[in-house]
Amino acid sequence: MNETATDLPEQARPDTGPRPDGEPPALRRLADGVYAYVQPDGGWCLNNAGLVVGSDRTVLVDTAATEARTRRLRTETERVAPAGPDYVVNTHFHGDHTFGNGQFAPRAAVVAHEGTRADSAEAGLGLRGLWPDVDWGSTPLVLPDLTFDGSLTLRLGGLRVELLHVGPAHTANDVVAWIPERSVLFTGDVVWSRVTPFVLFGSVSGSLDALDRLRALGARTVVPGHGPVGGPELFDFTEAYLRFLRRTAEDGVRDGLTPLEAAHRTELGAFAGLVDAERLVGNLHRAYAEVEGLPPAARIDVARSFGEMVAFNGGLPACHA
Repeated sequence: MNETATDLPEQARPDTGPRPDGEPPALRRLADGVYAYVQPDGGWCLNNAGLVVGSDRTVLVDTAATEARTRRLRTETERVAPAGPDYVVNTHFHGDHTFGNGQFAPRAAVVAHEGTRADSAEAGLGLRGLWPDVDWGSTPLVLPDLTFDGSLTLRLGGLRVELLHVGPAHTANDVVAWIPERSVLFTGDVVWSRVTPFVLFGSVSGSLDALDRLRALGARTVVPGHGPVGGPELFDFTEAYLRFLRRTAEDGVRDGLTPLEAAHRTELGAFAGLVDAERLVGNLHRAYAEVEGLPPAARIDVARSFGEMVAFNGGLPACHA
């Protein structure tokens, strides 16, 4: 696939204007009973969430990173579903998607893949330490209390929320939420929109396999983990970046460069305007590991990789949580 900017689908092209940090997030109705909660501009810890309201139960897909952002999400949720959600789904273990669990539990059952629960328990609240200046507020660690392997269907009267394990991709155990009756797919961080994908904790090859699985569902509306809502073109955007990443890693290994050296010589081209382009360094650490034969999602030195990403960026990446 050609990665020139004009060849990327319109909705997936980078927006190089100012970061809209002041724009308040809100629920947006996508279909009858299905809503997206989008937090501009999708950068570090500014994730999306979703709400599915059936005749007798409600499902919230992911939460938010800080107490204040989760309180706004809860207010928006209660505007549509006054009693709040019955289930909270965590698509993966990262804190921007899970730190708000405590504002919905114990009324809501927190649902995740069994591996995500284990990863959340191990990671704890460590994300907070990466950006100590962020006002995180109270974000108690609340682990999932309903877990599954493979798939799980939550039935909300006439709607189904099919939770499908598609990892390793962004992490070792990613889950997506598919609402077949509305043709809406919540992808978590397997899919991105106008934001640099990030696979340091997961797999390049696994992400490409996951994208093939997601395409086969036939979704008309795709809610990425970060960035604007789109359609199937978001699969193409994410795939284009991942294939570019893999070629960059293959060239770097061939030329005897470290991931950081490869990043410094890389021209991002069509991807230069994406939010958080510095993720290239962390992504290359994962891509190098796979080129050199490490299995998908096998453990690598994440702290070192993040440190080199900071060095490449000339300082800690901006986090507007």
